[in-house]
Amino acid sequence: MPEHIRFTRNRREFLSDAFCGFGSLAFASMLFEEKLRAAGNNPLAPKPPQAAAKAKAVIFVFMAGGPSHIETFDPKPLLNKLHGEKRPKEFGEAKYQFVTADARLLGSKRTFRRYGESGIEVSDLLPNTADCIDDIAVVRSCHGDMVVHSAAQYQLMTGRIIPGFPNMGSWIIYGLGSQSDSLPAYAVIPDPKGALEAGQPMYMHGFLPAVYQPAMLRPGLKPILNLDLPKNVTADRRRTTVDLIRELNQAGPNAEPEEFAARMNAYDLAFKMQTEAPEVFDVSRESPETLAMYGVGKQPTDDYGRRCLLARRMVEKGVRFVCVVSGGGPGNLQWDAHDDIEENHLRMAAQTDQPVAALLKDLKRRGMLDSTLVLWGGEFGRSPEAQGGKGRDHHNVGFTMWLAGGGIKGGQVVGATDAIGLRAVENPVHFRDIHTTILHQLGLNQHALSYMHQGRRERLTEIEGNVIKQIV
Repeated sequence: MPEHIRFTRNRREFLSDAFCGFGSLAFASMLFEEKLRAAGNNPLAPKPPQAAAKAKAVIFVFMAGGPSHIETFDPKPLLNKLHGEKRPKEFGEAKYQFVTADARLLGSKRTFRRYGESGIEVSDLLPNTADCIDDIAVVRSCHGDMVVHSAAQYQLMTGRIIPGFPNMGSWIIYGLGSQSDSLPAYAVIPDPKGALEAGQPMYMHGFLPAVYQPAMLRPGLKPILNLDLPKNVTADRRRTTVDLIRELNQAGPNAEPEEFAARMNAYDLAFKMQTEAPEVFDVSRESPETLAMYGVGKQPTDDYGRRCLLARRMVEKGVRFVCVVSGGGPGNLQWDAHDDIEENHLRMAAQTDQPVAALLKDLKRRGMLDSTLVLWGGEFGRSPEAQGGKGRDHHNVGFTMWLAGGGIKGGQVVGATDAIGLRAVENPVHFRDIHTTILHQLGLNQHALSYMHQGRRERLTEIEGNVIKQIV
């Protein structure tokens, strides 16, 4: 029978064919409303993990711009030996944005030594992080598909190289719900120096319901404005106002649209934050010893120290996913060392090394590291070749990220790049493998955690990701 006159043969085809496909859209909407009712009309209600979970929350300390693996966790003596020479042909080729065909290899001025019982080599850029190395699993064989900032940031955050897909934080709260009814389940703490190339879309909920969007906190001393109740307004009066708004909105005959329901949820959350959460955002309540440990009150660690400390306080109160961004604004204000790798990385490491190490130590001493997974890294690394004599270009085919806590087995190195740091050659780990490992530690299955979008069952990992078994 010709395809254009094929009769409907089953229920699935009926839903797909009815009203040019609107039948399947209507059915999907009905299923979502059914899920809302099952969750007591609260899609953020806590949900049990799909499998045994080792972690409850994630803190991503995002080093935006691309920290160099060669200057941090992946020493390359041969690269130093070949400094100033052309790359030997046996290492193959790599695509760059700005490195020219006549570029020469650039050795590193950093020194490495072994730390901890594990004896893992770490650069002198990161002495504080090095003290925590026995809790850290260093993945030296990471790779992604794109060499430009925006596309690489989208893939790191959402698993895709284009905007419009949900951030891993949105996927996690879609799968697990929120542990707190007075704080956002997913928060982004951006760098005060400005936006990144991929912009806000890389943090967003994409096609997932709007209730899974992040709370975008403000940089600076007031992460959330208007957190205190207005003068002469009591908590009871504010609660009455919010209840009246909800009752008026529920008076209509139709169910609330998804975006509208998310807005109402935001009103409720804002009220609860005004009455219950101001102390969470006031890091001055911490002891002087804790503030000093994070580097709060001194430069250059004050800003990132405050934000890492805020992340710990939020997770302590039930926030599921926090992204703490290091680097913002154009080029050199990120870990984007095109002009001078030494100046850039010395400055960026000085801002972040102490706060990141303090975060790990603080979580550990509070008994939270076992249930909080910490991820460190950027959207790619830096090139073995020099750009302009002293800088390094973007490099996506071999670089380093690390994981700690949340059931991760620290004190070990996974994979390796070749002798000059050009390409991941031993146990390559793609971004989707990082995502799969994070989901696994949270008790989420990459296949079961899916959402029907435009007739396709979408998931964070797009195609099959692999758990990094060595570290779980």
